[in-house]
Amino acid sequence: MNRFWIFLAVVVIGLGALFVITKPKEEASSSFKGDAKQLQTDDHIRGNKNAKVILVEYGDLQCPSCGAFYPIIKQLETTHSDQVAFVFRHFPLISIHPNAFAAARAAEAAGNQGKFFEMHDKLYETQDSWGQVSSNQQKLFEGYAEELGLDMTKFRADYASEAVAARINRDVSSAKQFDVSGTPTFILNGTKIDNPSNAAGFEKILNDAITKTGGTPPAAQ
Repeated sequence: MNRFWIFLAVVVIGLGALFVITKPKEEASSSFKGDAKQLQTDDHIRGNKNAKVILVEYGDLQCPSCGAFYPIIKQLETTHSDQVAFVFRHFPLISIHPNAFAAARAAEAAGNQGKFFEMHDKLYETQDSWGQVSSNQQKLFEGYAEELGLDMTKFRADYASEAVAARINRDVSSAKQFDVSGTPTFILNGTKIDNPSNAAGFEKILNDAITKTGGTPPAAQ
């Protein structure tokens, strides 16, 4: 096991205790009527969209446990992107993370300009900063949007729009098909899995899924 995986193994020790169990309060109603096991046309995906292995994360951008898993998923994306579709869906736990829905708005508004994951990454990497503020969150998110070179007039309009709120809540509604109650929750090929206790364990889960679908896992890093 190289230094990266040793470090991440330490990071995720006890993540089970960090798993947040609650129900999100919906800011606006938007029901999901499709099959959540399938990729949606507007899902946020990194990796191979045509892969036989699909990993969906229901995440909260303000959730510390999601933040702890973030570098693990990023690393797996670099090693497994040819054979895995990595999907992020929103599940903001507003009752305990008051800035979560606003952060999701920022990510969706950036996504409308083709930079969802750039904002997603920025929000996780600066979570300790914006997650602690009680006012003017939008100003911070606008600063990130400017750093990403977004059209600010469009960003502000999308950030405040009912369409963006509905898009977020559609993800929340889709999570009901898996009985999601906390974050992060991972769905592998349509089945909810227990959160791995360490980074190497997560890699093994993906490798086993790749093998099961007839593929060859990437060489150990």
